[in-house]
Amino acid sequence: MIGYIYLTAAIIFGILSNNFAKISDGYIKIIPTSLSAISIIIAVFFISKVMKFLPMGTAYASYAGLVIFGTFLLSILKFGQSPNIFAVIGCTLIVIGIILVNSFGK
Repeated sequence: MIGYIYLTAAIIFGILSNNFAKISDGYIKIIPTSLSAISIIIAVFFISKVMKFLPMGTAYASYAGLVIFGTFLLSILKFGQSPNIFAVIGCTLIVIGIILVNSFGK
């Protein structure tokens, strides 16, 4: 259970890092650039903790997929981006893959 708590923290910080990367204006603005770097370091710290409790492939696949999906949702909700049908299908398949890996891949 603690592994999934660490995984949740890693995912949150991974999404935060992507958010700060977006608002950094190509890493020109110092505050969001710094926050992006700090966030990804924290995310990597938590993902290293996750790997003590979950197999590396399951841990990293879950982390990467959910950060992609979370960033996808953030782009819609915060930045008003409109995904096309292929992006929606692709992200849906990512979520299905994460469910399969966590349900049957252990």
